Amino acid sequence: MADERPRATPVQGPRRGSRPERQVAFRTGISAESRAAALLIAKGFRILARRWKSPVGEIDIVARRRSLLVFVEVKARDTLDDAAWAVTERQRRRIIAAAEAWLAQNADDRIRDIRFDAMLVAPGRIPRHIPAAFDASM
Repeated sequence: MADERPRATPVQGPRRGSRPERQVAFRTGISAESRAAALLIAKGFRILARRWKSPVGEIDIVARRRSLLVFVEVKARDTLDDAAWAVTERQRRRIIAAAEAWLAQNADDRIRDIRFDAMLVAPGRIPRHIPAAFDASM
């Protein structure tokens, strides 16, 4: 019987010849997502996917704990406050659309609750997890 678990998208680096500041931003993003994933694991979540891409958007982390499925947007900035402001309404709509695509491809009868979280990351600080940072009713 085939393994039907969702697969994470492999992490690909920045394009060859990309600007140095884009390469730094990419590495910062990967590091922030790794820190966020580690915190979620410590809270009892199982990471189902990282950097999951669909035609309508990307989800930084998809995680599950018991019957709760969370879609997590990770933001890395110089301060946690700056990271909080970086989760825009446009991004929220994109994440919600991507979550709908995820759910269509990965139906799971065990899931009873769905939540949209944010994980704010800043240098030298423990990531700040904001459960239910926004909802799909926007």
